[in-house]
Amino acid sequence: MRNLASFALLLALGACHDVPASSRSARVLRWGGDAEGGAPFVEADPSDPSRVRGFDVEIAGMIAHDLGRQPRFIQVAWTSIEQSVERGDFDLGMSGVEDRPDLHDHHAVSTPYFEFREVLAVRPADSARFRTLADLAGRRVGTLGATGAYRILLDESVRHGLVPISYDDDVHPYVDLVAGRLDAVLLDHIIARRSLHRTGGFVIQPVPVALGHYVVLMAHDRTALRDSVNIILRARMRDGSLEKSFRAWDSWDPAESTYFARTLARAPINDPTSRAASRSVMTYLPSLVRAAVVTLALSLLAMTLAVSVGVLVAAGRVYGGAPLRSALAAWVEVIRGTPVLLQLFVLYYGLSSVVRLPAFVAAVVGLGLNYAAYESEIYRGALQAIPRPQLEAARTLGLSELQILRLVRGPQALRLALAPMTNDFVALLKDSSLVSVITVVELTKQTAIYATNVGSWVVPGALCALIYLMLSLPLAHLARRLERRWSAP
Repeated sequence: MRNLASFALLLALGACHDVPASSRSARVLRWGGDAEGGAPFVEADPSDPSRVRGFDVEIAGMIAHDLGRQPRFIQVAWTSIEQSVERGDFDLGMSGVEDRPDLHDHHAVSTPYFEFREVLAVRPADSARFRTLADLAGRRVGTLGATGAYRILLDESVRHGLVPISYDDDVHPYVDLVAGRLDAVLLDHIIARRSLHRTGGFVIQPVPVALGHYVVLMAHDRTALRDSVNIILRARMRDGSLEKSFRAWDSWDPAESTYFARTLARAPINDPTSRAASRSVMTYLPSLVRAAVVTLALSLLAMTLAVSVGVLVAAGRVYGGAPLRSALAAWVEVIRGTPVLLQLFVLYYGLSSVVRLPAFVAAVVGLGLNYAAYESEIYRGALQAIPRPQLEAARTLGLSELQILRLVRGPQALRLALAPMTNDFVALLKDSSLVSVITVVELTKQTAIYATNVGSWVVPGALCALIYLMLSLPLAHLARRLERRWSAP
């Protein structure tokens, strides 16, 4: 057995010709992961933030060592690992990368090195009635977007009518569960355990919903490297190195031991005989259309709020007294001087103890108030651009300030403000993509999910761009027609 393991490692070292020349000369094995995902996968070392730690870090080190390389970590967003490994940004993609049938259609995929369980987390008071997904009909269930758990929830939404809620991280689903915004969370058992230790306030149902596996990802033409990685992983399963790493990160249990035994008992398989067919554009198009409707509705409501508040702020700064003008000017500068992403987080999460806004409402209010600050400056500038002799003539005729605003100043200011208002609406339409951080699945978020599932941004990106153009071009055309009509003598 020992000779067999030695022979396997020699084979792995012999496969190093698959590493690019640039990496070979530097004797470096580049691997990509997302440190934002945190322990036990990859996290910044608290004692030295320039370094990373976690069981994926240790596994990457084992692979690099047995290949005679030095591991080099490259930070990449979790949802971009698949695209980046195909671009050649790094040799291996690791960071809790989940195995799935269609992944093998686009990449070289290793033997799974960890088996996880998809588990439900619920509030203690609901533990008796929410045991399975079938019990959650009509309820809001959160998870991390573009994961196996999210795909399960999408399927269950059709079967049982539950409402899937997608998040960009695995922290806020549990925060929202405890706060009452969600009825349950479905995620990997090790993520659920970590969040239970970190935040508490919920229980994990003992019966898993499904099983999944973590794998090492390589570009589709790196099959020699994949074969070497498979030999190394199986050897590390056999000699106990992987078990030692998982135990160190409190991720080992008897079920993992059973999985290792099954994996080592069967012959290695590099290419699955059964692969899921790539999903066609028509499969995803209804979801993109629904997301586009959400984007349009959100943008229209937010722009309506922005225009209404912007008009009031501009009027206050033009006609108000000194204290009001100062207060409104300060508000405008604070809103314009801070990122809209931060404002959305504060509105949705920071103020949840005071007012618990639904995600869509928070998105409308956040974007609306942010753009109201910009709109107010447009309107204020337009009002002040009206020649003073016109205003003095209107006052001489005995018109009140309200009549002057309605009959003289307002119509002319509207003509001046129309073009920048149109630009702002198009900008708001695109900025609506930011609201996915507070669980609103709009067009860009749905496109990212589509791209992750098919392993490419080419078709999803083109469809997304086309839909955005279809939404924005008619508005720009209408604005130009109005400008021509109002500027006619």
